[in-house]
Amino acid sequence: MVNDASSSNPNPKPQPDNVRPLPNKRQGLRRGIYLLPNLITTGALFSGFYSIISSMTGDIEQAAIAIVIAGFLDSLDGRVARLTNTQSEFGVQYDSLSDLVAFGVAPALLMFSWVLADLGKLGWFVAFLYMACAALRLARFNTAPDSKVFFGLASPGAAGTIAALAWVWHDNVQQSAGLEFGLPFAVLAGVLAVLMVSNIRYYSPKEFDFGGRVPFLFMVTIVFLFVVVAVYPPGMLLIIGLTYAASGPIGSLLRRRRRNPDGD
Repeated sequence: MVNDASSSNPNPKPQPDNVRPLPNKRQGLRRGIYLLPNLITTGALFSGFYSIISSMTGDIEQAAIAIVIAGFLDSLDGRVARLTNTQSEFGVQYDSLSDLVAFGVAPALLMFSWVLADLGKLGWFVAFLYMACAALRLARFNTAPDSKVFFGLASPGAAGTIAALAWVWHDNVQQSAGLEFGLPFAVLAGVLAVLMVSNIRYYSPKEFDFGGRVPFLFMVTIVFLFVVVAVYPPGMLLIIGLTYAASGPIGSLLRRRRRNPDGD
């Protein structure tokens, strides 16, 4: 007679607290899903998919604009979920998968189709590095969500910078980038990838309290920014993206100098 191994062990080894037990049966979504925030997330996912298709067909400008639209929708879904009290674990995971497509795969393929393909193996390696770092950034956020600051450049910010750069190029330069620009743009993509997985602190715009009171001058500044962006959207988005990407390392250096004023 064969003894059951599980029944013969009266004191099974306890599982760690952070290990989630596997269910005996696969359970469906009994209570359904919230429609409004997940519709916005689906719009961001569609924009990312459209960007991928546009990059594959050589329409780089449309691919870049689609990533910008995905970034705008991504900034809305979480805030809408909080305002309407429709947050859910399903929405969190769905948003993360959408972000991987729109801000990981789409900008990597955009860069490869635009300038990195001329670099051969180095080009696809840089594209893969960017996509992998975006995936790692999203995984780290899911396991340890940021609050008032981001640790590492957020993937929408990095993707928006790349998209704005491609948009500005195709809006002003009617020729391919070539090898002379391929290497500098590859370096930029590599720097953005490293910033995403770094521990450098960035300010989180999602934590801005739109329901609170602000000085009147602040509101005037916001109106001015709207006007400036409307004058030439791709150029201003590129400046905003580069400024935000650089703000993390610059802020880190300034904080280090304050802690060590004598340079010790």
